[in-house]
Order: sequence, then structure tokens, then C-alpha cells
Amino acid sequence: MELFSNFPLWVALASIIFAQGVKVPIQYIATGEFNPGLAFSTGGMPSSHSAAVTALTTGVGLEEGVSSSVFAVASIISIIIMFDATGVRRHAGQQAIVLNMLLKDFQYFIEQSKTWAYKGDYEKKKELKELLGHQPIEVFFGGLTGIIIAIVLYPLW
Repeated sequence: MELFSNFPLWVALASIIFAQGVKVPIQYIATGEFNPGLAFSTGGMPSSHSAAVTALTTGVGLEEGVSSSVFAVASIISIIIMFDATGVRRHAGQQAIVLNMLLKDFQYFIEQSKTWAYKGDYEKKKELKELLGHQPIEVFFGGLTGIIIAIVLYPLW
């Protein structure tokens, strides 16, 4: 039953749920587009990865102290994850955009040929996911979200 009293774990999970859920209204306010699928997708504002790791790190800091080894480990892992979100994953998303454009152009070319009409759907490719990573501002607000949620929920714990 100690699992249920693990504040850093639960505040990190709460931050993920909050950050994923708030993406839908933020997208609606920003673009007028209602897309509930964003709640179950990667990328977008705020970064749920950043919210989770900063909530976890803040929770560990509040529980164990900022001079503990566990806080040091959580801090370094948080930095790596947030760096990855703005680096590798973001660039993979940008590459997916270009590849999807190439695929559409290629499919248009193929559609003009005689044999394309006779090919089955199984031969057509699915688009790559383009929204993989985050803009630095999304990571910043995801991190801020996690810290705020941990600080607000800690006295209630």
C-alpha cells in the first residue's frame, strides 16, 4: 500500500493527465479546431513529458530534499527528456512532414499511371506521424505545469 502514498509518482501521473487534457482546449482557443484526439497524442502545448518529469523531480525534491541523490538523478533524467523533446523528436517530426509531402507527390505521380488504379489498398502507405516533438516553448510550459502541479498538490498530500 506504500505505492498509494508515493507523492512523486502520483503527482507525475496527475501532471501527464492534466497536460494531455489541457491540449484540447488550448488548441481550440489557438486555432478554433476542436480535436479531442490531441489528448491521446504526442506533441502539442504543453509537453506532457516535460510536465511529468518536472513534477516528478519537484515531488522528489519536496519529499527527499534537493540535496538527495534521488533528486539529482531525477533532475538529470528530466533535463535529458526535455532536451530530447526539443531535439531528436522535434526533428523526427519535421522529417516526417517532408517525407509525407514526398509520399503525396509520389502518389499523385503514380495515380496518373495506368497501373495505379489496379493496385490494392494494402500497397498504399500510411502517413508518418508529424507531431512527435515539441517547440522549446511547449517544453518550457510543460515543465512549468509539472512544477506548479507538484507544489500545489504537495500540501494536500
